[in-house]
Amino acid sequence: MSKLRGLGARLHRGEISYDFVGHRKIWYGVSILITVAAVLGLAVRGLNMGIDFQGGAVFTTPKTSVSVTQAETYAKDAAHHDAVVQKLGTGGLRIQIAGMDTKKSDEIKNALAKDFKLDPEKINADLVGPSWGDQIANKAWEGLGIFMVLVVIYLAIAFEWRMAIAALVALIHDITITTGIYALVGFEVTPGTVIGLLTILGYSLYDTVVVFDSLKEQTKDITKQTRSTYSDIANQSINGTLVRSINTTVVALLPVAGLLFIGGGFLGAGTLNDISLSLFVGLAAGAYSSIFIATPLVADLKEREPQMKALRKRVLAKRGQAAAGEGLAETRSVASDEPDDAAAAVVGPRSQPASRNRGRGRPSGKRR
Repeated sequence: MSKLRGLGARLHRGEISYDFVGHRKIWYGVSILITVAAVLGLAVRGLNMGIDFQGGAVFTTPKTSVSVTQAETYAKDAAHHDAVVQKLGTGGLRIQIAGMDTKKSDEIKNALAKDFKLDPEKINADLVGPSWGDQIANKAWEGLGIFMVLVVIYLAIAFEWRMAIAALVALIHDITITTGIYALVGFEVTPGTVIGLLTILGYSLYDTVVVFDSLKEQTKDITKQTRSTYSDIANQSINGTLVRSINTTVVALLPVAGLLFIGGGFLGAGTLNDISLSLFVGLAAGAYSSIFIATPLVADLKEREPQMKALRKRVLAKRGQAAAGEGLAETRSVASDEPDDAAAAVVGPRSQPASRNRGRGRPSGKRR
């Protein structure tokens, strides 16, 4: 943990960083592939809509020794239709069969009571009409649409419209991936699934707003300096909040993973699967989109502004001059380490002129 805190502090101070924005094309490509796979899953397999959306009957039995597999066989033989069977904490079973009227529901109830060796009065039957499912679906779409509009308006006012667009793209990305996973896994879509989707949108938006707030603070007077471009500062904002985003996401994922894998998997509480899967996938997708999609997209949009283009030219020109200066200084340093032949010639021994040696070796020492 101390190493993680130290890493977070170094990232926040800018001592180390990873170029998220510089590699944005890679993240865009990964997101496009995942989104295409999700859309294909929706188109090919479709969503397994619960009876709350398409109508049907729910039969609840008291404690019984019949297994889930046997109950699925009994329900399918009685209704001539696939059934969803879940084990309840009381030891009973919850059997969902879509698309039937009251008369057919009574027939299936009697058939199940015979197979389960139970009194028909002990089996509780609840009917859900198709109109009720349509109302729930319409309310869900209305709630999602209102949420999106309010998010865009708030972000446009609190930050700017480019950040609002980037956040909207990230939210659509998260919804598409989550619904695609639902289609591929085949989990039943219930009102709990809708609640989970709306919840993960809030978490995704939270991580995105944290990065946007840091980016807004650091770019107040960005045009008055020539050290960093908008993309550079955007990358610093991601690195500065990276550990915080990871910590909040992991803390949120741990209890959701407990609901999904322990509650729904080991304990057999299938009623938890609908909301836990949407939360688990949505939280992970939201953390990914806030780091790899939203902020790099804002940087792309901002770099198209004339002011940001001019700033980039000034920054790159200054960096080019600095690089040239460093290269010249290095050249001078190398040159100073090389031997100077001219200096060596001056410092070395000098040969005396021949005229100065005349008259030496004679008694008078005089010249003739």
